Amino acid sequence: MTRVVTREQIPRLVHRAGRMVGIGNLLGGVVTFLYFSFIDVSARAGMDPNFKASIVYFIVSFAIVAGLAQLAGTRSTAPLEAWARSTGPPDVFVRQRAIALPFVMARVSAIGWLFAGVAWSVVWPALIGEHQPVAILRRFVGIVLVGGTVTSVFLFFAIERIWRQALPVFFPDGDVTATPGAARVPVRARLLAIFLFVGIVPLALMGVLTYTRAMILAGALPDAAAAMLRDMAIFNAFVIVVGGAIAAALAVFVSRSVAEPPKDVEVAMERVGRGDLETRAAVVSTDEIGAVAEGFNRMVAGLRERERTRETFGKYVSPEVRDEILAAGAPMEGHRREVTILFSDLRDFTPWVESQPAEDVVRDINAYFTLMEGAIRAHGGLVVQFIGDEIEAVFGAPVAEPPHADHAVAAALEMCRRLETWNESRRANGAIILRHGIGIHTGDVIVASIGSPERLSYALVGDPVTLASRIQGLTKEVGGDVLVSGDTVRRLKERVSLEALPAARVKGRLAEVEVYRAA
Repeated sequence: MTRVVTREQIPRLVHRAGRMVGIGNLLGGVVTFLYFSFIDVSARAGMDPNFKASIVYFIVSFAIVAGLAQLAGTRSTAPLEAWARSTGPPDVFVRQRAIALPFVMARVSAIGWLFAGVAWSVVWPALIGEHQPVAILRRFVGIVLVGGTVTSVFLFFAIERIWRQALPVFFPDGDVTATPGAARVPVRARLLAIFLFVGIVPLALMGVLTYTRAMILAGALPDAAAAMLRDMAIFNAFVIVVGGAIAAALAVFVSRSVAEPPKDVEVAMERVGRGDLETRAAVVSTDEIGAVAEGFNRMVAGLRERERTRETFGKYVSPEVRDEILAAGAPMEGHRREVTILFSDLRDFTPWVESQPAEDVVRDINAYFTLMEGAIRAHGGLVVQFIGDEIEAVFGAPVAEPPHADHAVAAALEMCRRLETWNESRRANGAIILRHGIGIHTGDVIVASIGSPERLSYALVGDPVTLASRIQGLTKEVGGDVLVSGDTVRRLKERVSLEALPAARVKGRLAEVEVYRAA
């Protein structure tokens, strides 16, 4: 998994990349120097009369080229270090430099090798008075196209890997590929590069050398032929050892550059699976794998936004209604179901409102609703809506529950107990004592989403709803805090202490209603 550094650690990471460029080019230069000094005899023929002088020249020329490369690299990375020491967000220029750092370092290295090729193929032969065009050309091609290319590619992958620790600091939102002018190395190009330098280059070098030596061997004397064969053996051993080491290192870097980012996404997916929607996959490249990480982060952001919507929605309707609407798409035609409806209403609400500051009324009514809704939820009920000081609740919908009548009566008694406890604290604080009336009735209703396609309300439609509200109104006339209809009582499965009252008439109904008062 990719480790991410802090903003303060970026300068140190930049310096580490610079040291890696210096060490990598020094190793590449030493290997190339040894190759042309001891391995490729034809390329060095006549060009190295004084080995000590060539060593001094190598040191001086490398120091000059390394100094120029250091200067160029410092100028390129200065904006990154300056931003790391500041406090503001990165602008587009800084982000572009952050993405381009491995490319810049590799380009600086390649230009340095071009200078080295000129130094050893033009300047050095002129200093020692040697003029062999073929040998000079071979040396230039070997230094620039082989040594320089392999070293620059190796450094690119090495620096890219360590620099991935810093990219998330510049792109906290993971929008790496959205940066204008972002350099990009596709995964296919990476695989082609590793195939080229692991397989094609070493084989091509060995093939060219074998062919040239075979042409010379055809007319060579036995002693010369034996020497050429020894040179070929040494060359092949050199290519196998050095080329194998470079190929192995390149394979490691490229395989990690391809394998590590998907591993980060896999770990992030596991966290999301455990419910952690705040997780993010680090976007550390501009290739297809980086695009996958960005897509994953967008998906998680969408899930996070959906969850926020879901939670916010749940504050306006119950979680049960919310989940049913989200799952079923809020069908507006509704369905018929037997339920038990509960209505609760604060008594003397208007005088209370008129005698108290509006802020106190809002605070107290919210506290009352919180207590009552807690009692309703505790017994499996659902608050359909708050209407002024009134609560409409249902038991048996949206989730069907056979003992809905028992749950409704138990919830009503719990509501009374909670109100009594709250009143004790209010009485101690000198606040007005609140009372309420609760009416309960059972019957068949239509459970539906009512409204327009743009704005819906979960509602119960049917005469039982009206009757439950009318029974609640009877509490003011017959006394008692809880009145239960006969239809509800006949569906009770648990014994409850209830007192039968004379049948009563309610507004809007000709027939009398059978009611019971909770003792």
